[in-house]
Amino acid sequence: MALYLIGDVQGCNAALQRLLDKISFSPSRDSLILLGDLVNRGPDSAGVLRRMMQLGSSARCLLGNHDLNLLAVAHGVRKPHRKDTLNGVLDAPDRHAMLDWLRQQQMALLEKAGNKEILMVHAGALPAWTAIQTIALAGEVESVLRSDNVGKFLHQMYGNEPVKWSDSLTGAARLRVIVNALTRLRFCTLEGEMEFETKEGAAAAPEGCLPWFDVPGRKTAGITVAFGHWSTLGWLGDRQDVLSLDTGCVWGGCLSALKLGPDPSQNELIQVKCEQAQTPG
Repeated sequence: MALYLIGDVQGCNAALQRLLDKISFSPSRDSLILLGDLVNRGPDSAGVLRRMMQLGSSARCLLGNHDLNLLAVAHGVRKPHRKDTLNGVLDAPDRHAMLDWLRQQQMALLEKAGNKEILMVHAGALPAWTAIQTIALAGEVESVLRSDNVGKFLHQMYGNEPVKWSDSLTGAARLRVIVNALTRLRFCTLEGEMEFETKEGAAAAPEGCLPWFDVPGRKTAGITVAFGHWSTLGWLGDRQDVLSLDTGCVWGGCLSALKLGPDPSQNELIQVKCEQAQTPG
């Protein structure tokens, strides 16, 4: 039995099929975890969602910013962005089944893989959060997404404030910080203040900021963290403590799967080229 982590698919269903074929994925034997952004910008978001639904318990998925965007558009909270490619879901006869399945997915996972624990998020975890706290905070968002209050939550979800976590935060502000960290984070200050404007790679860190995973004293430093979201960062092949699996499939790069070995040194990266080429934005 093998466990595979897969980076941002973003509606590239054909590339996902080629990747599953390349790894000879068997739902009766193997399992996979998609690290968020299942949908949008690629040509077949509905196909990706249907495929994951059909795989049942052999596939688990995290929610990324594009997945939450789909839910927000579907609830009338946002108008589609000019580059969104969500109509295949929104106009589908099984729209409600896909959207309901999507909001049942998780915001973070903590898994045992071989002799290591791996924290899995779409974008990042704030330096002040432990792995256990990250899972608990993710659970707060998961609960409201699955509740009858999902529409109200989505209306209050967007915004960059507060930029920093505090245990005293409550209500919409608390949930917004959790969502922003788990689905949008790239850079932050030493004090954990999030910066959302910069989308380039790690070398482009704004003044006073670092990639979230390089902040000294980060409380998740003792375990491996796997994430997607940051296509301009790419695969960090020289590191085993952070597994960055968004390799820009929808932007004409690769779709990546990481087969987890009993020891991190035995992890295996498998990639397929994606023919989809979008302009980032």
